[in-house]
Amino acid sequence: MARHLITSALPYINGIKHLGNMVGSMLPADVYSRYLRQRGHDVLYICATDEHGTPAELAAKERGLPVDEFCAQAHDAQKAVYDGFALAFDYFGRSSSAENRDITQHFARKLNENGFIEERAIRQVYSPADGRFLPDRYVEGTCPHCGYDKARGDQCENCTRVLDPTDLINPRSAISGSTELEVRETKHLFLLQSKLQHEVEEWVARHEQDWPQLASSIARKWLTEGLHDRAITRDLDWGVPVPADTWPELAAEGKVFYVWFDAPIEYIGATKEWADQNPADRDWKSWWYEADDTVRYTQFMAKDNVPFHTVMFPATELGVREPWKKVDYVKAFNWLTYYGGKFSTSQKRGVFTDQALDILPADYWRYFLIANAPESDDSSFTWEHFTATVNKDLADTLGNFVNRVLSFSRKRFGDEVPAGGEPGEAETRLGEEIAGLLAEYETQMEALQFRKAAAALRALWSAGNSYLEEKAPWLEIKTDKDAAALTLRTAMNLIHLYAVVSEPFIPSSAAAMRAAFALPDDTATWTTPEEARTLTTLQPGIPFTVPPVLFAKLTDEDLETYKTRFGGQPA
Repeated sequence: MARHLITSALPYINGIKHLGNMVGSMLPADVYSRYLRQRGHDVLYICATDEHGTPAELAAKERGLPVDEFCAQAHDAQKAVYDGFALAFDYFGRSSSAENRDITQHFARKLNENGFIEERAIRQVYSPADGRFLPDRYVEGTCPHCGYDKARGDQCENCTRVLDPTDLINPRSAISGSTELEVRETKHLFLLQSKLQHEVEEWVARHEQDWPQLASSIARKWLTEGLHDRAITRDLDWGVPVPADTWPELAAEGKVFYVWFDAPIEYIGATKEWADQNPADRDWKSWWYEADDTVRYTQFMAKDNVPFHTVMFPATELGVREPWKKVDYVKAFNWLTYYGGKFSTSQKRGVFTDQALDILPADYWRYFLIANAPESDDSSFTWEHFTATVNKDLADTLGNFVNRVLSFSRKRFGDEVPAGGEPGEAETRLGEEIAGLLAEYETQMEALQFRKAAAALRALWSAGNSYLEEKAPWLEIKTDKDAAALTLRTAMNLIHLYAVVSEPFIPSSAAAMRAAFALPDDTATWTTPEEARTLTTLQPGIPFTVPPVLFAKLTDEDLETYKTRFGGQPA
C-alpha cells in the first residue's frame, strides 16, 4: 500500500479557532487520514501550532505572560479542543521547537549559499513612542484596496491582499496605538523569489491539472502577477533567530525569521519532533527527503493559505537545491461563512470550536461541517441549517434506524442476533444497492470530494431505512417470525457496516455502533462493495446491546437558545 503524508495548515497560536478554521484544514485532513488508514495505507498526519510572529507577542503582552509561557499554554488549550473533535494527528507539534529552529536555519544557509538570499537596507516603520521598529503586523491601518480599517501591515483580513506596512492609510502602532510613526533605514534578509519564478512556474505546471481549480487558479494568479523578492526577517523578540555564523550583524541586532518563512518548514520540523520521540522506530527523513517516488503528499488549507503553499514554500524548497518532498495535491477550501458574514478570530464573530463542544458532541459538528464543506464555493453556517441537518441525517436517518432495529429485535427475539430464513429477492436488491453506494462513497473519498462523499454515506444510511420500510418486520412478525428475524438480522449487518464505513466522519458514534455487537475478533477496518453484497458479517447468536441514543433531535427551543447566544446573523 502507498505511503501518504498529510498536513493541514498550522493553526495560529493566538486563540481558539472557529468552525471555519476547522472545516478549512484540520477536519477534512483527519477524515481523509482516517479513511486511508482504514484502507490499509501507511499514513502520517502532521500538524502543529504556528507560534511565531507579532500576534503571539501581542497576545502574550495582553495576557501579561512571557511569550514562551503564553504559547505553551495556548498550545495545550488548542490541542485539548482538537482532541475533543477526535482529530487523530500522528503528531501535533510546535513551530517553536528546536527541530524547526535547526531545519529553518539550515534552509536559510542553503538558500544563501545558492544565491537566493540577499541582505538589503530598507526603510521600515519606526515608532518613537514604542522605541522600536515595528514589524508588519505591529502596524495597523486602512487597506488601500478595499477600505477595511483594521488591516494589518502584512495582509488585509478582509480582501486577503498581501500588503506592506507603508501601503496602509492612516497607519498606527498595534502596541501603543500611536500614529506618530517614522520611516527609518534598517537591514533585512530577502528571499529572491524573482530568481526562482521560472522554476516555480515549471513545477506548478506539472501539478496544477491535478489540483482543485481553486488551488491552481490562485497559484497561477500569483505567478502571472510575478514573484517578488520578499523580506524574510523581522524585528521581534520571539522567533527563529537568524544564525550568527552566517549573518553575525543581523543576529546581533536580534533579527528573527518571518513567521511565513519558518511556519511551512514546521511540517518537516514537526515530523522530526515525532521521530525524535521514538528514534529507533521512526525515520522522519524517509517522509521528506528523497521521497518523491515513495510518498504521496497531500496538504489541506483554506484559500488564504494557498499562495504560501503553492508558490512561496515550493520556491523555498526549490532554492535549497536539496531533494525535499514537495506537495503532490493541494486540497483548498473556500470560506465557511456565518449567516453570510465571515467567521473571524480577531473579531470574535461566529461559533468557536471550544464553544461548539460545550453545546453538542463532536460528531454532530464533524458530520455537518464535512457534509457542507466549502469546496466549490463559500458555504454558510446557519443555526437553522445545522439543526435541520442534525435532525434529518443523524437523528432520523441513522440514529433512529439503529435504535429501532436493535430495540425491536431485543423485544421480540432477545439479546442475540436472530436466525430467521434465508436471504431472498429483497436482500439481493439491497446488497446490490449497498455495493453501488459504497463504491460511490469510496470513489468520492479517493477524489477528496467531501460533500459528495457525505451524500453517498447519507444514501447508504437511507438505504437501510428504505429496506426496513419495505420489509416492515413489525408486520412480518405477525405472520412469519422467520421472515421478521431475517429482516432484523440483515438490518443489524447494515448497522455493523455503517459502523465501519462511517468512522472517518463520526468516529465516536461509529465506535458505539460497533460496540453494540459482541463479535469475536472484530478487526475489520473496511467493508468492500463485494463484501457488502452479502451482509453476513453478523451470524445468528452474536450477542448485542442497545446503545444509548446516538443523536438527540434538536428542538425549536434549542434553536432559539443557540441563536440567542450566538446571534442569528453576522455581527
